[in-house]
Amino acid sequence: MYSSSGCEIFGKIQIMTENLTFTYNDQSLIYQKVGEGKPLVILHGWGSSKRVMMPVAQNLAHLRTNYVLDLPGFGDSPEPVRPWNIDDYADAVQAFIGSLDEDKVDVLVHSYGGRIILKLCAREFGKKHIDKVLITGGAGMKPKRSATFYLKKYTAKTLKAPFMILPGALRQKALGWLRSTSLWKSLGSSDYSKLSGVMRETFVRSVSEYLESSLPHIPHETLLIWGRNDDATPVYQGQRIEKGIKNAALVIIEDAGHYAFLDKPKQFARIAEAFFKG
Repeated sequence: MYSSSGCEIFGKIQIMTENLTFTYNDQSLIYQKVGEGKPLVILHGWGSSKRVMMPVAQNLAHLRTNYVLDLPGFGDSPEPVRPWNIDDYADAVQAFIGSLDEDKVDVLVHSYGGRIILKLCAREFGKKHIDKVLITGGAGMKPKRSATFYLKKYTAKTLKAPFMILPGALRQKALGWLRSTSLWKSLGSSDYSKLSGVMRETFVRSVSEYLESSLPHIPHETLLIWGRNDDATPVYQGQRIEKGIKNAALVIIEDAGHYAFLDKPKQFARIAEAFFKG
């Protein structure tokens, strides 16, 4: 384990931070620790990092010892050596929680972190070692698709078809060229188009798995906080999670989007504080 000191500024508050490392199966997870009290593990969303979640941790530092992780492939944590799926990320977070040597921890997760925690909470380990769960803008529910989505999907398949008959190395080179074209980029999501290699395959494996089947197996007291204007994981997805988890409640913050904790930080902090205090 090593550490390196740093300093971040959120608003007018200067926070001294320290990068710490947890190693899981030769994979490094970089994290920061702030606050005191019962452990609270905080997970960020896809394409994000612990830096985005640190204001939340600071607001709860008087209540919880916050462990703010960079998931593998994001922030300061290196990419995994092979493509991961949601279970792989859940395994890593499970190992991290186990390393804290605490009977139970609370969790607060955003977006992609929601996929991970839905998996983990449905496991026996999660039922035993995770107490309260706060999910904001959580992913993992099957989205409603428009006609435009399906048009793009089948156009992409049609464009790829001629290259699939080529031998291995030549096929990969041709597909690489196709993915570099403006036409192809216009068909894919902005997240996908920015990726390559291991993280591109990790993205595909993750977004193609839906987690409705996990919901009935989650017994935890769960608070869902959603921005009314969330266009990445719309409110109906939060409603679906609320319906599927027996002990879940949904709070909607008006005039906030996918990052409700940044759009309305004081309101988000008051709600989260009341939940974890209670």
